[in-house]
Amino acid sequence: MGLPLRITFDDKDYIYQILNTNLIDKHTTELELIFNGEKVELMMDERKTWIQKDNNNTIDPNLVQALGRSVSLRLRM
Repeated sequence: MGLPLRITFDDKDYIYQILNTNLIDKHTTELELIFNGEKVELMMDERKTWIQKDNNNTIDPNLVQALGRSVSLRLRM
């Protein structure tokens, strides 16, 4: 996609970009994003919540959940 998207979390604005090259639909369970200049991979776990794919946990889990929801709402997942 490549367009910069904004999200506000805890009264701070963040910009991210979606990197997925394949079609994103309601069956998509993994997302690739550029967030704060670094590549972040998100995946949906068995409880239907978004988590970071690699266990680095460099981003607040609540922010990861908000990013996943933001993409889901924008792309009608």
